[in-house]
Amino acid sequence: MPTDIQWEFACRTSVEQVEEGTELAPKFDDKGVIPCITQHAETGEVLMFAFMNKEALQCTIETGLAHYWSRSREKLWKKGETSGMYQHIADILIDDDQDCVILKVRLTAPDAGGEEASCHVGYRSCFYRRITNVPQSTCPDLSFIESEKSFDPGSVYGDSPNPTRL
Repeated sequence: MPTDIQWEFACRTSVEQVEEGTELAPKFDDKGVIPCITQHAETGEVLMFAFMNKEALQCTIETGLAHYWSRSREKLWKKGETSGMYQHIADILIDDDQDCVILKVRLTAPDAGGEEASCHVGYRSCFYRRITNVPQSTCPDLSFIESEKSFDPGSVYGDSPNPTRL
């Protein structure tokens, strides 16, 4: 991953500069991250949500491949470095006050076979379930909106640790 990035984001100097200007001046939160929504470039399908720190956003811009900040692993994460399921950047959008990013990406199928996907659980999208409201229930249920996995996570990730933390 590039560590020799020679440029910096612009300093935030005014509301007008942030909202109407042409300088990229992202606002990272108190933990140094910015939320990032990742969509499929052709379909608009939401694939995942993650956070980016300064280095992840810079690396994404520099390389054309999606990089994120893994809060569970506390490290920079290039999507696809383990699975082969890279996210190739088609477009990068930032919202009006520059505190949220949208990546529009093209996907690569996993090295171990299967269809293109983004979710480490094996589904195409990380948003593979819907919250259903059942009035008699004390807690809403979840229903699957993706019926089949796009790949076998065991074949792709082997004995790599699961990033989900309880």
